[in-house]
Amino acid sequence: MSQKKDGKELDSIYDGLLSKMEQSKKDIFMISEQSRRGYEEMKDELEEVRLNISAVIKTGDLLEEKTRAARRRLAEVSGSFNSYTEQEIRQSYENANNLQLQLSANRSEEKKYRQKRDRLQRRLQALLQTIERAERLVNQLNISMNYLSSDLDEVEDAIKKPQLNHDYSLRIIEAQEEERKRLSREIHDGPAQMMANVLLRSDLIERTYREKGPEPAFREISSLKEMVRHALTEVRRIIYDLRPMALDDLGLVPTLRKYLETIEGYNPGATLAFDCHGTERRLPSTFETSIFRLVQEAISNALRHGKATAIEVNMEWLKGHVNIAVSDNGTGFDQSIVKNQSFGLIGMKERIDLINGDFIINSSLGEGTVLMFQVPYELGK
Repeated sequence: MSQKKDGKELDSIYDGLLSKMEQSKKDIFMISEQSRRGYEEMKDELEEVRLNISAVIKTGDLLEEKTRAARRRLAEVSGSFNSYTEQEIRQSYENANNLQLQLSANRSEEKKYRQKRDRLQRRLQALLQTIERAERLVNQLNISMNYLSSDLDEVEDAIKKPQLNHDYSLRIIEAQEEERKRLSREIHDGPAQMMANVLLRSDLIERTYREKGPEPAFREISSLKEMVRHALTEVRRIIYDLRPMALDDLGLVPTLRKYLETIEGYNPGATLAFDCHGTERRLPSTFETSIFRLVQEAISNALRHGKATAIEVNMEWLKGHVNIAVSDNGTGFDQSIVKNQSFGLIGMKERIDLINGDFIINSSLGEGTVLMFQVPYELGK
């Protein structure tokens, strides 16, 4: 009875810890969002201050030129009192004095704006550090929660394994968090910004309708529809990058074929080809997902790092295993330097190890890259 009670208490403590960590993550997220909104508003304010500084400097330059001209006029009048009337002399003095006062006020205003600009820049830097720190804390919490949420028996077994396996597991979780971080930024910079623009454009449409009538408003609506359509395309692309739904429904080969067509559409100037030989088989979900991610990473590296314009994916189904080769005409790389330093290649090696496959790299500078994967599978499954 005592052991059961202790177990329940431990479970309660464990659940409470996870709950508090989840709440802390939400609190950090709220702080991050508030800081991000403040950052965007302050950026707009800073831009306005910079425009004001530019305008004040331009006005000051004109005033300085006029002041120099007034001083020359005053010197001319002062040197020849007898040649000018009292009215002209007094007017020269007043003009020079007024311009000097305006120039002093202008310099004072410029100084005020510059001080405000410096304050805003310091506050922006502080907000940016808060946002970055919040992101790091959320990532660390996610990593900790992933460990705590794992099956305790698996954790116990993992603890008994060598340190290499521990580091390997940690890298996988860190890679997952980096991917989530990349995804959040992609959504923030893409669809989220587009939706914010949609709100602004909707306000503009209302104002256009009130001030200019229905025809200009309808033209704005057409433009708005195009913006929404583009945002929807971006959302679908992000969802597709996360996990193509066709992978579960149609299988690996149709999904890869569709993926290459999609990527080719997003990269004008690049040609992607897919060729499959042998009898296609449905593999366990883990295997199909791993193979898809390997090809996805290989293509991403070829386009982003290799600057490739032609990529070929060849798949060959053989008895007991499937071979996949991804070749490109990109810049290639020095394997002795890059192979053990590239987190992407290390991640691919770790992923292929998870499904007991083999991974071969063939690349050299200026000669493109060929990545070959061999994945075994059990016949009859």
